[in-house]
Amino acid sequence: MEATSYTSYHVWDRTVRWFHWINVLSVLGLLGSGLVIYNGKALGISAEAKVFMKQFHVWFGYVMAVNLLWRILWGFFGNRFSRWSAILPFGRGYLAELRAYLKSLRSGEPRYYLGHNPLGRLMVAALLLLLILQAVTGLVLAGTDLYWPPLGSWIAEWVAPAGVDPSTLLPGDKAMADAAAWDAMRSFRKPYITLHELVFFVLSAAIVVHIAAV
Repeated sequence: MEATSYTSYHVWDRTVRWFHWINVLSVLGLLGSGLVIYNGKALGISAEAKVFMKQFHVWFGYVMAVNLLWRILWGFFGNRFSRWSAILPFGRGYLAELRAYLKSLRSGEPRYYLGHNPLGRLMVAALLLLLILQAVTGLVLAGTDLYWPPLGSWIAEWVAPAGVDPSTLLPGDKAMADAAAWDAMRSFRKPYITLHELVFFVLSAAIVVHIAAV
């Protein structure tokens, strides 16, 4: 019987591999801490513990955001499999390629690709969009909830009463803030927290689909 031979191809460079595993670990940390924060009342955690969990959550968020920014930049400089032209579901011939791939799946003889297949490109684009939404809304919430960068100093100055040093404000302590400014800040915060929570659940479902499809 003739032995089967295999050929190895170098597809994902070291930067992409590092991005992937840093992203996996940071997202796991974010999902776990996010669930605790979301269910804080049911779990009976104190206000101080909730602030601590938010701080823990935001540190993971910073790691994810920096890692994501690096991956976005690497899409312009990496090897041909890492570039946006090979990842995003756009470009000449993409739809025809997607139809051909779906047809091959239905036939039971799927086409194989180096890098992402046409359907995989859709999933990767969706995951990246969801991660970007979480990063942007999360950075806003880091400011409104903890007075942390990049918007924290601006938020603190907004809600601090006249004559009070904004740097002395404590996260979550409404009593230390100007009442009208606090209410205005919370109204500003509302669409961001709503989107952040919605994307949390959509992203969780997308991750399950992504893992199942690999």
